[in-house]
Amino acid sequence: MKLGEIIKSHSEKVSSRDLELINKYTRRPYSIDELYIFDVSLCDNDVDRDFERFTVEALFELEKLFVGKTGISDHNPKAENQTARIFECRVENVEGKKTQTGDDYFRLVGRAYMPKCDSNKAIIEKLESGIAKEVSVGCSMGKSLCSVCGADMRENPCTHRKGHEYAGKLCYYELCEATDAYEWSFVAVPAQRQAGVIKGFLMESGKDTNRMKDIIKSLEKAQDFSLSGEDAKRLYDYIKSLEELSKEGKHYRSELCDEVLRLSALREPKISRKTMENAIRGLSLSELREFLGAYKSKEEAKSVKLQLLPNKEKTCSAGNKEFKI
Repeated sequence: MKLGEIIKSHSEKVSSRDLELINKYTRRPYSIDELYIFDVSLCDNDVDRDFERFTVEALFELEKLFVGKTGISDHNPKAENQTARIFECRVENVEGKKTQTGDDYFRLVGRAYMPKCDSNKAIIEKLESGIAKEVSVGCSMGKSLCSVCGADMRENPCTHRKGHEYAGKLCYYELCEATDAYEWSFVAVPAQRQAGVIKGFLMESGKDTNRMKDIIKSLEKAQDFSLSGEDAKRLYDYIKSLEELSKEGKHYRSELCDEVLRLSALREPKISRKTMENAIRGLSLSELREFLGAYKSKEEAKSVKLQLLPNKEKTCSAGNKEFKI
């Protein structure tokens, strides 16, 4: 997860423009006195403990995507966990601050609001007292590039390992091409020092298969990632389609094995069925088809040619030796 933090609250500085932006998301107009407004640093371009970082270009892409996104608790997407909403975002350069790699430091800052009501009193008090401070974001990135050689670790992974140095250059992955932002969460125990990301995957039309490959790679590496409700449904449908294909494949293999066993009984009668079953059990489909092709070739070579009835006019004189073919 990409760790950020609550910067400050500034309800006393709310402008009419702020209210206009906020009231786009409300069902009735709210006044300044009814709202608690605060700034939150969502993510930045520094290298995190996972040895990954957002590019500055990605931060500007996320700047647009996070507007309107809901703040929840511990990335739990239940409706009752919704506490705040971002109504405006900006990328800002913190003057004089550098990243671990010596670059100018940039961060994505969101302005969020929540209504002042009984159910929010506890969280507002925690924000004011600095107890609830850390947040992390869930988003989807299109590319993850090696800092050493520039290889896309999803499409054509290289052998460089994150956190290791190569000729004095630190290897980390640059997260590029933001495709979606899901949510941002208040977290009690941050997983990373300053930054991290819950790697999510947006399954766009026509690109589901590639996204599934991304998810499988993350599962293999035990990486964290998040999915929206719609994407989770697509993942479920994808798994169901694979199950159906698996059933069809098993049925086809079973028919192929039965045919190989049938022909082997005809061509190789001295070999028992059990022995043949054990022999073909570990064969691939292509190997089974090769067996089947060989047996069918033998069957065709030994097949008896059909002959017509003898010529009745010459049957007696020819000793029944001549035939019309």
